[in-house]
Parts: sequence; structure tokens; C-alpha cells
Amino acid sequence: MDTILSLLGAGLLQAFEPLNFAMIFLGCLAGLFIGAMPGLGSVNGVAILLPVTFLVPPTAAIIFLAALYYGAMYGGAVSSITLGIPGSSTAVATVFDGRPMAQSGRADQALMAAAIASFIGGTISVILFTGFAPPLAAFALKFGPQEEFALMLVAFATFIGLGGDDIPKTIFSILIGLVLAAVGFDIISGNPRLIFFDMVEFQRGIEFLVLAIGIYGIGEMIWTLEHTKGAVQMHKVQITLKRVWDNFKQIKEYLPTTAMGSVVGFFVGTLPAAGATPASLMSYGLAKSFSKDGDSFGKGNVAGVAAPEAGNNAASTGSMLPMLTLGIPGSPTTAILLGGMIIWGLRPGPLLFSESPDFVWGLIGSMYVANFVTVALNIALIPVFIRVLAMPFTILAPIIFVLCVVGVFATTDRMFDTWLMLLLGCMGYLMRKLNYPVAPAVLAIVLGPLTERSLRQSLISSQGDPMTFIERPISLVCILIAVALVSYPFVQKMIRKRKEPAEAAE
Repeated sequence: MDTILSLLGAGLLQAFEPLNFAMIFLGCLAGLFIGAMPGLGSVNGVAILLPVTFLVPPTAAIIFLAALYYGAMYGGAVSSITLGIPGSSTAVATVFDGRPMAQSGRADQALMAAAIASFIGGTISVILFTGFAPPLAAFALKFGPQEEFALMLVAFATFIGLGGDDIPKTIFSILIGLVLAAVGFDIISGNPRLIFFDMVEFQRGIEFLVLAIGIYGIGEMIWTLEHTKGAVQMHKVQITLKRVWDNFKQIKEYLPTTAMGSVVGFFVGTLPAAGATPASLMSYGLAKSFSKDGDSFGKGNVAGVAAPEAGNNAASTGSMLPMLTLGIPGSPTTAILLGGMIIWGLRPGPLLFSESPDFVWGLIGSMYVANFVTVALNIALIPVFIRVLAMPFTILAPIIFVLCVVGVFATTDRMFDTWLMLLLGCMGYLMRKLNYPVAPAVLAIVLGPLTERSLRQSLISSQGDPMTFIERPISLVCILIAVALVSYPFVQKMIRKRKEPAEAAE
């Protein structure tokens, strides 16, 4: 323990060196605005700015890119809350409650909750990273296809909570998401499937960001215009010291949810190819499932902002763990970071900690510093973000439309995806109009490909024997947790029905 603390101390000193600290500050600031721009996100930000880092030494370069990664995780919440457009796929779950909070005049509370939850999630995950890197990396390796499938079942089990009391509509929404996730080529045979109208463009599948921006950007805009006739203006928020202090005092309301999202996010982030998007969605689903006030989720519950933000920030740190200790990227962004490290002559893997301790502990030290820098920047810029909400919706709606179109086209470089985004936006509007929950469909399209891949790999390796999921201890535990989560709402209903006659008799 003393050795770890001394190495961490040296890493923190290295992070505070003028050049490295400047890289942290610039990376966090750039990441904050890149994350807030719809369609960009951490993957594109790191890829675009990778060549710039060749101007500085390798350690400073990786510190800059890592800080950019954390900043983009924070920044994704900004447009999700203020405009209702996810800055990236990792911030989709933040829209569920962040947007209703902004519409009811609590944008400052939502933005502060997102910043503080991101900070707590990042800090908890860095502490876990520091103390348990080797054993956690070894444990993550025990997750084969069976365990991954069982973990996805846990995520799907949270859909029952997300759907409220209308279980049939929830299941229908899930099935829509799974159908859209299956568009493209079959992962085993390679045959095309669900190619609507024989259009070759569907062979590449439907990008998740296209769906998310369409449903939450275009769909929300149409819904708002229909119900307000364009006369809506968001409640103006006066930022005062008293209001800031009141927001700080409300941390205790969402602290347990934030802690749970942090642990879930970090663990999911350590799994190769999982990433921050499933982590944030699972954190949101579990927060709603275990909340005493689950019905308020989706209507402006601050815990619904804190849970996914803690989850995606914890996952961003967690995804660094398999990259550094095993040389296996835990997310698309860390895959780009891995490429950058190899370019600079660093070889991620088990020997990295012994061969390049200065680099490793300097990077870990920068994670602690970057968390403080980013939360300070985020809170300081809240008045700037709030100004967006002061605009009348007649001005805001065209801006949202342009951002949606540019965001999708800049990401995919295909006009087909832009038209598809508009079509999916209309579908999202109709689902909302008919009171179908949109969140389960969004979650299903994220987790659908991961679930299918792990299911089919498991059955192929076991020659079609379904008992393979029960024979493995970790997989069995996850399946039992999923069954418990699905049963929980039904048990609650039964208890409620038994209490009602007793209360009426009294």
C-alpha cells in the first residue's frame, strides 16, 4: 500500500508540472465543448486532435488526450439538458430527466448535478483503478460470451422499471429497438438481413447516434412545437450564490444513486468492447428500478441525471484499465488512445507498469487532477449554458434542427443517414404521442448487437447447449439478478394490492 501511495504521489507531482498541467486544462476545456456539440463526442475529438499531440512529449500527449476524453464525458450532458439533443451516445440517458428539468426552470440544478455526479463517478473509478488495477483486469478477463450475455440480461431486466406500469408497451418498444439493431449483415453467416425496400444503404446498419439524435432532437422539437405553437420560452433562471448553495445542499438526494452508478459504470467500462454508453444506460435503469419514487423518472428527477453521468464518467476511467494492463481497448476512444501510445513507442500490457512506471503513474495522477479541473470548468460555465435557454423557442427550434442535421452528417458523412434521422425523429414523435416509452427502444438498439453476439458465440462454443449459461458461476449470478429485477415491480404491485384493502378497512 505504501508503494502505491508513493508512486501515486510521484504521479501527482508529474501531473502538476507546467506542461502537463497545461495539457490537462486545455484537454478538459476542449473536451467540454467537443462533448457538448451534437454528433462529435470523445471518439471524434480524440481522433481529430491526435496529430496535434505530436508537438509535445509522449506523456504530455497521452495526458492531453485522456483529459479530452474526460472533458467530453462531462460535456455530453450540456446539450442533452439545454437542448434535448445528446452530445454523444454516452449522454442519451441524461436527456430522459435533464431535459424536463430544464423545461421546468431547473437547468442549473441539472447541470450542477451532472457535473458533481461526473466528478464523483470519475473520482471513485480512479480510486478503484489505483488500488485494484491488476486483480480487476484479471477478473474482467473471466467474462466470456456467457457472462457478457448474462450481464446484458441484467440490463434488459431494468427495462421493466423504465416502462412504468404499461408492460406491453414497454415490450413493444424493446422489440422495435431490437429490430432496428438487427438491420445490416448477419454477424455469423454474413448474409444481409432486414434490408428495407432492398436499399443498399441499410447494409451498413443503423448508427446509434442517428437514432438518438433523431428521436431526442427532431422528435422532441416536433412535440414541443405542436403543444406550444412555437410560443414556448424556457423558464429563465437567475444564477445567484444562494441558488448555487441550495443546489450543492441537494447532493445528498442523489448521492446513493451516484455511488451505485459509479461502481456499475466502472465495472462495465472494464469489460472489453462494452464502453460508456451501456454503462450509463444500465446505471439509469438500475437507479429507476431501485428508487422509492420510480414514477418521477423521465419527468425531471435529479437522480435520473446523476446516475447516467456518474456511470459514463466511471466507465471512461474503467475502459483505460484493460488498455493499460492488458493492451485491450475497453471502448472506441481507448482504441484510438492505444494506437497513439503505440505510435509513441509505448507498449500497453502487463509489463507497462514495470517498464514505464513514470508514464503510467503520471497518467493516473493526471486523472485525479483532470477530475477537479473539469468539474470546476463545468460549474463556472453554467451561466453561459443557461443563456441558451433564454432564447424563444421559435429561434431555438431552427438551431436544434441545424445542429441535428450537421451532427449526423458530420458523424456518418452520408446524406442517407440524415434523411433516416428525420424519419426516426417522426417515429419518436408518434411513439410519444401514443404514450409508448421511447427509452427502452433506445436501450435495446444499444444492447441488441452486444447481446446477439455474446448469445450466438456462447451457443456455438457449447454446440447449442443452453445449460452453458447456468453452469458458469458468474453467468448464473447475473441471470438470478436479472430474474430478481424483473420480479421486483410485480412483487411491489402485489404488496400494494394487499395493502389497499387493509387500509380501506381501517
